[in-house]
Amino acid sequence: MENITVYTAFNPMDAQVVRAQLESAGLHPEVMGELAALSIEGYSLAAGGIRVQVPEGEVADARELIDSWKAAPQ
Repeated sequence: MENITVYTAFNPMDAQVVRAQLESAGLHPEVMGELAALSIEGYSLAAGGIRVQVPEGEVADARELIDSWKAAPQ
């Protein structure tokens, strides 16, 4: 099954927080592009960001969770 990007971050901490939240909800996220972003200053922006991906079957649930976090009052 193919992994689909559900969130893009420009710093590793942001990507890892989203990964941890999705994982705690029972999903199976992976963070892609994190090491490349850490190796060269500014590379994450040039490469299009650090991607949080989930399997195809979990995309709708992951996006719903991410959208609910964004909508929650800070």
